[in-house]
Amino acid sequence: MTRGLWEVFAASAERYPDNAAVEFPDGPGGGTVGYRELRRGAEAVAERIAAAHGPVARVGLLAARGRVAYTGYLAALRLGAAVVPLGPDYPAARNRGICEAAGVDVVVADAAVGRGGTGWAAGRPVLRFTDDEIRVAEPDGRLAPHEADPERLAYLLFTSGTTGRPKGIPIRHRQVLPFLAHNIARYGVGPDCRMSHTFELTFDLSVYDLFVTWGGGATLVVPSRTELFAPVDYLTGRGLTHWFSVPSAVSVGAGFGRLTTGRPSALRHSVFCGEQFTLDQARAWHAVAPESTLDNLYGPTELTIACSEFRLPEVTARWPVTSNGTVPIGRVYEGLEYRIAGETGELLVRGAQRFDGYLAPGDDEGRFTDDGYFRTGDRVRAEGGQLVHLGRLDDQVKIRGYRVEPGEVEAALRRLDAVAEAVVLGVARDGVTDLVACYTGRATGRLELIRTLRGTLPIHLVPRRFEHLDSLPRNANGKVDRGALRRIVSEVTDDALA
Repeated sequence: MTRGLWEVFAASAERYPDNAAVEFPDGPGGGTVGYRELRRGAEAVAERIAAAHGPVARVGLLAARGRVAYTGYLAALRLGAAVVPLGPDYPAARNRGICEAAGVDVVVADAAVGRGGTGWAAGRPVLRFTDDEIRVAEPDGRLAPHEADPERLAYLLFTSGTTGRPKGIPIRHRQVLPFLAHNIARYGVGPDCRMSHTFELTFDLSVYDLFVTWGGGATLVVPSRTELFAPVDYLTGRGLTHWFSVPSAVSVGAGFGRLTTGRPSALRHSVFCGEQFTLDQARAWHAVAPESTLDNLYGPTELTIACSEFRLPEVTARWPVTSNGTVPIGRVYEGLEYRIAGETGELLVRGAQRFDGYLAPGDDEGRFTDDGYFRTGDRVRAEGGQLVHLGRLDDQVKIRGYRVEPGEVEAALRRLDAVAEAVVLGVARDGVTDLVACYTGRATGRLELIRTLRGTLPIHLVPRRFEHLDSLPRNANGKVDRGALRRIVSEVTDDALA
């Protein structure tokens, strides 16, 4: 019985030692890494960590999608530690706050992205590696045997928080294993499969990328930066059999004119998750890969990656028609229980994949029912026997799949000298949602605002548009009227496009 993520990987390394575990794009550092080589590198890095720092409980990981990232991730798991991914593109202040909040013991860093001192590590020791060092690393056998414990934390991720600080979500091995087993079986993942890798390690959907792939003995096909914006080039040029991304990847690809049809591909399964998947996006993707199955997954990080699924019928004439033009989120996984607060209302879920609570206990307030259900904050309704996601009960929005609490962005804006009041909205157009900030105070140039905010916020939290207003509209109760603001923003957009 598998008891942890290291065992998920190690079992495939035993069965398929010479198969490719990772394939990098052509160019410097390109090529493949076999399962045996990846395991050897992970154990060598684990020995370095243990020799320098002794027992560790939480290992920070600052690395882009390269050899250091994957060996570092596995090295932490080999030591029985939880992985705490840091953002290579995050401001130093945010990574520092994550290290402090998570209680990171040591950080493994890619030397290519961890430059500029170590202030972001909050005083924690940093072990830097290059891809070349990882390539030749050899363990000397000093590590004690791995002792898997399903109760240990597997990883600790941070999402946007309503209080203006990131919110820590700890996930245990026992909570992620059922998800992996279900999806490896559902999508027939095996040694002949070539899997996409569109998600950064700071995003929980990357756990699917890595461990659904490695759990089945398949190959993780790492895209180049160009391929991330050209999905058809990526899937056809690299021979992908399985696709997994946010739905907005379809819209972004179309916007760049890179969603070409009629190109032969080996794609068997296409899976989308992280935000509402519109039927228009599904049709556009079906035209690209008509022989592929097309699935929509749903689930917040707190329910471990995804907790429901829906597969569109092969014949498009049989596709469902929903009240809001989105693909249903389907049915909740077997082994999980759910209920809806009313005919149309909040989705509540409990079961093996539900996390135990936030890193900061104060964040748990109001998020659980007395009988153990997690309040997702998502409004759903059953239509035609399938659940349909109708939106949020609060102001939370999804930007390229990342969960964004407007309150965190508003707090960062209000700290600026030029800003008096600020309200941030998610505005959707052509299947892509962007942040728009409305503010009062001193009118300030867009580039100056972006540059200042990038000092404290990761890029997905920085608004793309800023609207300066003399005052914010109010309702009869004196509160900011977000509906009126949304109409103002829409009118400005429509005028700009006229």
